[in-house]
Amino acid sequence: MSGDAEWRRIAGFRVVMSWPQAGYAPPPRTLARLRARIAGLAGVFLVIAGAATIGVAVAAQVHAPQPSLTAAGILGPFGGQAHAPLPRSLPVSVDIPAIGVHSRLLHLGVNRDGTIRVPSLNTRAGEAAWYKYSATPGQMGVSVIEGHVDSYRGAAVFFSLGALRPGDSIDVKLANGITAVFRVTGVRQYAKSRFPAKTIYGTTGFPALRLITCGGTFDYATRSYLSSTVVFASLTSAHQAGAAGG
Repeated sequence: MSGDAEWRRIAGFRVVMSWPQAGYAPPPRTLARLRARIAGLAGVFLVIAGAATIGVAVAAQVHAPQPSLTAAGILGPFGGQAHAPLPRSLPVSVDIPAIGVHSRLLHLGVNRDGTIRVPSLNTRAGEAAWYKYSATPGQMGVSVIEGHVDSYRGAAVFFSLGALRPGDSIDVKLANGITAVFRVTGVRQYAKSRFPAKTIYGTTGFPALRLITCGGTFDYATRSYLSSTVVFASLTSAHQAGAAGG
């Protein structure tokens, strides 16, 4: 979910020739030509400098990692065995050690048009959000956490989501003091035009977690990414705050 500013006109100039109206003759034509040539060269320089600036900006872009084919994995429970579901408790924060993510979790619903709300690009791009109409993390069914890949200021909370691989851990702290530990089972990318909503949001027979962000190619015409990166994970353990494990 990129925040590139719209490029406006880089340079423009107007040459106005005038002289005092007190009997003075206009400057020699050769001098006028020289001034016009200087003005023209200055305009060309400004255009070239502007183009160079654009080139540097494009070259300096850092692209988010994309899921590898070997990370596609499976959609079922990790290791083929489902962990017992946890009681309902609202999520507080999420930690993903493999990509250095630590974020408190916003609780967001839907927009008026029925689409899932996302954190503000201006003020909350560094935070992930739990979709409050999904299961709480660890409950039976699918829990959904979303976040931006980038923002107007650069990388956002889920910038490196595509670098995750099966087996990586995702820890979600709950309001009741329990930390639900999930393991990644697969990381996949889907074109938004063919987004498999049923596969991602549909019911499961085990406590599942989905992490979602934008991915793929950025379309500068529509100012949006053409694909979504989705991480599939399942509950593998749980422990109380301060406990060594569960």
